[in-house]
Amino acid sequence: MIVNVAPSSSINSPVAFPVKRSLKIQTTPKPYVLQSKGSNFPCHLRQKITCNGRINIAVNVEMKEGEKKRGAVRIVSIVGEASVSPLKSAPWLHVMLHTAERLKWVDEEFEMIVFSDNFVKYEDETVNHVRNELDRADILVVVAVRKEGSVNWIQSNSQSVPNIICFDSSLALRNKLGGFVETKKRGDIFSSLLPFPQSKKLDESVEIARTVFDAWERHNSDDIRFCLLVIINAYITPVSTLKNLRAKGFSTLNCMVTNCGPQILNCLLDPNCRKALQCLNNCSPVDQVCNYRCIASYESKYLEEFSLCVLQKNNCLELDAKIPEKPCVPPMSEFRGEKLSPEIAEDLFVGWLGTLDWSWRVVAGQNPAYDQFPCQYQLFYRGKARGSFWYEPVFQVRTLEGYLVWRRRKYRVKRGKVPGTFHFSVLDNGVVSNEFWTIVDVSDDLSWGLFHYHGAARVAGQSYTGAVLVSPDGEYPAQKDKERLVSALDRCGIKEWELFNVDNCSCEDAPLGLPEGSSLHSKIQVHGQMHSSV
Repeated sequence: MIVNVAPSSSINSPVAFPVKRSLKIQTTPKPYVLQSKGSNFPCHLRQKITCNGRINIAVNVEMKEGEKKRGAVRIVSIVGEASVSPLKSAPWLHVMLHTAERLKWVDEEFEMIVFSDNFVKYEDETVNHVRNELDRADILVVVAVRKEGSVNWIQSNSQSVPNIICFDSSLALRNKLGGFVETKKRGDIFSSLLPFPQSKKLDESVEIARTVFDAWERHNSDDIRFCLLVIINAYITPVSTLKNLRAKGFSTLNCMVTNCGPQILNCLLDPNCRKALQCLNNCSPVDQVCNYRCIASYESKYLEEFSLCVLQKNNCLELDAKIPEKPCVPPMSEFRGEKLSPEIAEDLFVGWLGTLDWSWRVVAGQNPAYDQFPCQYQLFYRGKARGSFWYEPVFQVRTLEGYLVWRRRKYRVKRGKVPGTFHFSVLDNGVVSNEFWTIVDVSDDLSWGLFHYHGAARVAGQSYTGAVLVSPDGEYPAQKDKERLVSALDRCGIKEWELFNVDNCSCEDAPLGLPEGSSLHSKIQVHGQMHSSV
């Protein structure tokens, strides 16, 4: 993985504010309030909930230490009654409740309370409760609110909230960030609420708004949470997971020129490497999806040498990302009635290899940057050296120039302390990524499995989590396994509607195959085979 090594350009003039708020709204007869505040894993209609998670991208604007808020960050979200999200038609209320849980993964002090807007119809204690929460809120997040009564109530009762962001909602509602409020005039995003113009702060608010709305439009759970973290980081308190990915200006340039002159020159002279750098410079440094697509589109030995020198060997960006600790995902404890051992766990990874030309095919994944590539094959095998174990993913990339190309990586795999957990490491285009994998569940007939991972590319400043649902043929598990699959996803803190379905069409001529001398299963029978060698 790589990050943009150039400082982001400033915005010199206001641009049209991105407003896309139309959404299908339905109604239900009963009012209810959902809060997120305190338990371990998801439960949609619980009153107090907490969960764990991590974000892997950042924004360029950060607060000064002296401006840091002490204590909890309080967020209120008001969601249109019975509104439906584009995330596999999951209710927006459930999506925002799950987001509240995932904010706790980043910091236990981040509290978001989620309300349906149907409270407006009832003159009871709920209305006063919402009003009291708004009086204490740092951020108001409005999602899919279009009913006139709800819009009027929000306008009348949110004046004291310092930051307001509205998604898929009535155009009558105005965004407010960092003391600047959105104006009605297109081309004027914000008007200053202060007596004197502060163009730098205005430009920063414009940039933040653009970052937030671009992320929202990607319609995935990571980016929805990221929208809130960007605002928290810019206007309320620094977010620890957003401290990376900021170039250090002259010190970065000096490090690069002093230590990596030949590698920089070779890269600039090579068409593919030069395109990769140009592509990365056009990505927001906070956008892992964009960054990794650039890398996968334009990989070359010169790009690898550039990254190896600038990032891995010399850490010119002075970054130090850590593998996320949350969510804490337990591995499965037994398989086919037998206690899980390290050997059996490795065999579960090996899966169908030997019977088929691959261990598993990825059906769906949770991470928007790394789990969405077409035609993903997994190859797990025991190496020639005693005790060695390897993982080689093979996948397609549709490059930015429209070509379909195959890519292949090679991970070294070592056993974790608990059977069913493993430490992975890979050199990916010159940057080392370390990951912690967990076998969450595998069906007794090997018809499907769920693997979770936490990872970090330390010197690239990127940390991430994800999960992959796998099967032998790339097809979704049968309906009879639905309950067990949902339970496995819950142990990862993942909802089924968060998964991206992988395109497994047109997967001919995948570059599979294993090194000579590799071995496969040691304990598990797959179609009557106890052991295979290649």
